[in-house]
Amino acid sequence: MAQSTTETVRLLVVSREAAFLRPLCSVAETNSWRVESATSAWDAMERVQCGVAPHLLVLDLPRSDGDSLNVLRWIRRLRPELPVIVICFPEDAGHAKEATRLGAQEVLFRPVDEARLESAIYRHLLTPENGQSEIASEAIEQLGPDTFFISASPATQRLRAQAQLLAEADVPVLILGEAGSGKHTVARLIHKLSVRSGFKFLKVNCADMPGELLEAELFGSEWIYPQGSTAGQGKIERAEKGTLFIDQIAEMPLGIQNRLMQVMQDKVLLTPGSDKALPVDVRILAATSASIERVLAERKLREDLYYRLSAFTVQVPPLRYRRGEVAVLLHHSMRQLAKQYGLPPREFSSAALDACQQYSWPGNLPELENFVKRYLVAGDEELPFNNLDSKVIVNDKSYAVGAADRMTAHAGGSDTEEDQSGPKSLKSVIRSVKCEAERNAIRAALQKTGWNRKSAARLLQVSYRTLLYKIDQYHMSATESYLSPLTGHNSSFHGNSFKNNGKTS
Repeated sequence: MAQSTTETVRLLVVSREAAFLRPLCSVAETNSWRVESATSAWDAMERVQCGVAPHLLVLDLPRSDGDSLNVLRWIRRLRPELPVIVICFPEDAGHAKEATRLGAQEVLFRPVDEARLESAIYRHLLTPENGQSEIASEAIEQLGPDTFFISASPATQRLRAQAQLLAEADVPVLILGEAGSGKHTVARLIHKLSVRSGFKFLKVNCADMPGELLEAELFGSEWIYPQGSTAGQGKIERAEKGTLFIDQIAEMPLGIQNRLMQVMQDKVLLTPGSDKALPVDVRILAATSASIERVLAERKLREDLYYRLSAFTVQVPPLRYRRGEVAVLLHHSMRQLAKQYGLPPREFSSAALDACQQYSWPGNLPELENFVKRYLVAGDEELPFNNLDSKVIVNDKSYAVGAADRMTAHAGGSDTEEDQSGPKSLKSVIRSVKCEAERNAIRAALQKTGWNRKSAARLLQVSYRTLLYKIDQYHMSATESYLSPLTGHNSSFHGNSFKNNGKTS
């Protein structure tokens, strides 16, 4: 919840057991919620009528005690819009049905773990009836057409406050975090909040290209482009007065690190093919998902460059530490992707939301977006949650390559006779989407590596033999999918068909 723009969420818990309050208080502390307790129905009704009303009520029913449900009847008269979650014992299934009939939004059976309870509370805090849809929308900050920052959990609220402070200090920043946690988005946020927001924000990923191409990308190169052509300018020059985001800086060759260090120190750039020193005014934001201790020990990152970059450091938490915003991310991503693909948005079932809330998301934001893409097409029936972690990330984009994809590959990606006659089945549509995603991922990797198939296999995290099989399966050739920029000719490759909806490195 974005507390900077809204009041603190208040929960009222009706329970006779002090032990029941402990896990709830732990969840509330994590999410900066305020918990008030009542031991009886009369006490609860008095609190609802007098003082500041709660945003949600949790009713803990004692074993075999149906009389406590009377509070629901009174709550419906006093505050019909107040969401109520009822907790009861499994043997009291009749009480659960009665609670639903009396207007409880959800009934949970004991034992209830923290993750499940947190998921249920978030689900009903975000209902339009509770007025919390405005909280969710205020927590979403659009940074560009396909990029957004969500501050719907205490961790990301602190992160945004830190970004606000760093935006006002015109200094380099080192952004640390796991792959896919949102480092690129944080860099965009710092740029947007800074005085440089009216100028360009450019990005270079050091893991995407070989050293000589990376050097030309940063500093420009006379031997790639004709002399005097502005196309030969590097991104340091093109980002003048703006911001340059250098992702995966630990993958940058040491010689280029030395040259970057000189530019940052002297504030001048030697233009290619001449001794002319060009003054530069660009803010450098760098990021890495590698362990700083390891890359320094292995001398993959120069210590002097590290110390110049790390005067201000931002740590982006992984998604498993931001469970409070999973529901907001799911719903916002669903709306964005549905609009992108021209499909009606699909509502998430309670089972799906519970599973997503408890899942650890090792692939972070790209994995969540990938899951939403599949859910948009297939819903619960086609997407078992134990396949959530099937992913390949190429150029900050995520594609599913799970068991179903491998089955499609071995089948040659061909439709059955049933699929070819009349309208395509849902499975045929899913198969087609997966094949296209896989082919685009391979094509992007081959382009990034100049059709070096061994390098592309490493980028895709598959074996060299598997990549050769896929190239043959999809009838791919270097002439139709890639032409080296070193030739100066236009490439026939037109980029990936999937957009990066606010996701990150």
